[in-house]
Amino acid sequence: MSEALLRVENVSKRFGGLLAVDSASLQAEAGRITGLIGPNGAGKTTLFALVSGFETPTNGTIRFQGHDIGASAPHVRARLGIARTFQIVRPFAGLSVRENIAVGAHLRHAARDEALSRAEAVARMVGLADRLDAPASGLTVAGRKRLELARALATEPTLLLLDEVLAGLNPSEVRDMLPILTQISRSGIAILMVEHVMQAVMSLCEHVFVLAQGKVIASGTPAAVTKDPAVIEAYLGAGAAARLAARERAHG
Repeated sequence: MSEALLRVENVSKRFGGLLAVDSASLQAEAGRITGLIGPNGAGKTTLFALVSGFETPTNGTIRFQGHDIGASAPHVRARLGIARTFQIVRPFAGLSVRENIAVGAHLRHAARDEALSRAEAVARMVGLADRLDAPASGLTVAGRKRLELARALATEPTLLLLDEVLAGLNPSEVRDMLPILTQISRSGIAILMVEHVMQAVMSLCEHVFVLAQGKVIASGTPAAVTKDPAVIEAYLGAGAAARLAARERAHG
């Protein structure tokens, strides 16, 4: 196993009386897709906000490339190579697809021509090459998801945080996105993805962390964690693991 690019160590986040993340630890490696799954309200998006700098941890350490970044602002982390997408996609409606992507590219390319050239290359990677001059406001849900991904990629990250990038897509659209994410990973970028589409998690992720009530309750391969009794109960409720085991025995 290679050295982790990102290490989250015993991180907690408290909002008043609510402990949203409770001593969570995980890591992500270059060229690897790591999943973060769990039921609604588990604290996954809060944990993403802690890694990307939109929230600061109450306790614990976040290390990126060996450096403690727990107190660094989002723009500092972006410069270091951390990019993220958001669940709710909000493109700049008055700009073209090319110009939207160039907004991200300007992080490393001050000249407009260079940023637009970078935007075109990223658009080809995510399947938006034929929509470059179209208004972003006219994109479908699937197109907007690709645009959100493209804007993050245009910053040239080494760590890409994907927050439900497949949410709202139909099965065909999900299948079309999977090779794009695989290609991104193979280029050497570390991907940490929050995702509810289990088909994608099972086919893309080499390692998965499961969060429930702010705690990491399991980690391992997708096949292993989906059989973990603690994970089954987190998703389906108390006693679910025993009921499923009894059903399997009855049909064995």
